[in-house]
Amino acid sequence: MLDYDDEARHYDASRGGEPRARAAADAVERLLPQGPCTVLDIACGTGIVTKRLPRAGRTVVGVDRSPGMLGLAARRVPGGIVRGDATRLPVVSDAVDAVVIIWLLHLLPEPVPVLTEAARVLRPGGVLITTVDKNDAYFAEDSDVAEVTADLRRQYAPQVPDQSARLLRWAAEQGLGVVGRSRFRGTGQGRSPRGWREVIEAGRISWCTHAPRDQVADVCRRLAALPDQDSPRPDPLYRLIALKS
Repeated sequence: MLDYDDEARHYDASRGGEPRARAAADAVERLLPQGPCTVLDIACGTGIVTKRLPRAGRTVVGVDRSPGMLGLAARRVPGGIVRGDATRLPVVSDAVDAVVIIWLLHLLPEPVPVLTEAARVLRPGGVLITTVDKNDAYFAEDSDVAEVTADLRRQYAPQVPDQSARLLRWAAEQGLGVVGRSRFRGTGQGRSPRGWREVIEAGRISWCTHAPRDQVADVCRRLAALPDQDSPRPDPLYRLIALKS
């Protein structure tokens, strides 16, 4: 996993900045409870999305374990940021009306401890909102990169931590059902063939980490043979689901 203390300084600029944060917050807003409520934003990072969630009567608290990220988040959400681990939240049980988890589960070796903690702090009838299928977001539209990577994704994407079917199985075991879905565009986040090859070779694509090295190497060779190596392909289309008992 990245060193997020070091990453904090250029994290926002490298991940879509204000346009993507605004789109994410709008998508989350469509799933949040309306009226007075308390919202916990787990792994809030720099607070770039968190700062957009407060409304009249709504209290929003962000939690993250990275001091570097928290230093930026505290400027954006004064008095609304706390340090804590997502698997051991510094929050009492049945305390919040909604939990938001954006771009975290895909980074974890196992999402259940975080999801279990999120369920613990929710009040009865509270809503859990999370991104799912993050890596698939880049293939919502046809492209030559989507075609080259299709077989590898089909075989190994079901093993990634934020795979929606996997999360829904966990939710069903907890008595949680889907009460809403939302999507948002990652403007300016489309990757070129060269960009895809670089992140795959760096081990930053979860479905590739589960695949045999020879299959990954073959995909990288095919990516390198595509035309327009530095031309971005379609922007990702991120997905959110809302779960409730």
